[in-house]
Parts: sequence; structure tokens; C-alpha cells
Amino acid sequence: MDERVKRLKTPEECEGFIKNVQLKHHDLAQQARRRKVELLASAYGGAMNEAEIEALQAIYAYEEVLFARHGRKTHASRTWQMVKRHGIIEAVERAVNRKKETIGYTALVEMGMQDFAFEAVVMRHPELFSQGAVARSKQRLREWTLT
Repeated sequence: MDERVKRLKTPEECEGFIKNVQLKHHDLAQQARRRKVELLASAYGGAMNEAEIEALQAIYAYEEVLFARHGRKTHASRTWQMVKRHGIIEAVERAVNRKKETIGYTALVEMGMQDFAFEAVVMRHPELFSQGAVARSKQRLREWTLT
């Protein structure tokens, strides 16, 4: 990560930096988006382990995708409701166990943040999820890399 990006301490600083560099330095803007996601997830509080932090990063990354698409902040309302109702890990479990794949993976790929997909989180921490969630995540990631 570029030293200028490492020095960004708040999501607001990241947003300003992104605006300043996105037209000429796409790679720096991308790094600042990732930094913003990391800062938001760490500020959330309540995460008990690395998997929960990564799941929060996935949600914030998706919100970044929505922001880039629509030009305005968009809250991942349904996902946050699931987190509030069931907890972080159970929300990820439910999301990846849907028959329909989780929304946003393609958009995450376009922004270079595919490692933030819920399925990727499941595969990095399979011990925290059901065998079904792990199998479905593995299958989807395999399919996505073939397309």
C-alpha cells in the first residue's frame, strides 16, 4: 500500500483522497477505497474475531460499490438488518446459503475488491460456517473465476 494511503486515518480523509486522485491515479484511488473499508470495519465495534471483521469489510466494500454506481451513499439495509437480528457470522451464513448468489460480486470484481465477497470470507474461515455454506462458497468462487 502506498505511504500516502497508509497515512489516511479516517473514512472522510479517504473520500477526499479518492476524489483528488481518481481521474489520474486509479490505483491510488483503489487503495484508498480499500483503506476506507478497513477503517469503517474497525470502527464498527463488536467484532469478536478476524472473520467478523472481514465480514464487516465485505458489507462496507459493497456499500462502496453502490456509492460508485449511484454517486451517492447507499446503505446495505437488508444486510445490516440481518447482522442486527442474527449476528455477523449468521448473517454471512444466511447470505451465502441463499439459492441466488450474493449480490455485488461482479461489481466487487470490477472494483478490484473480490476478496471482500462473503464467499471469500467463508473460505478463509471455514471452521466458523456450516458445511453447506463452505460448499456453496467454494462452488460460487470456482464458477466466478471461470467466467
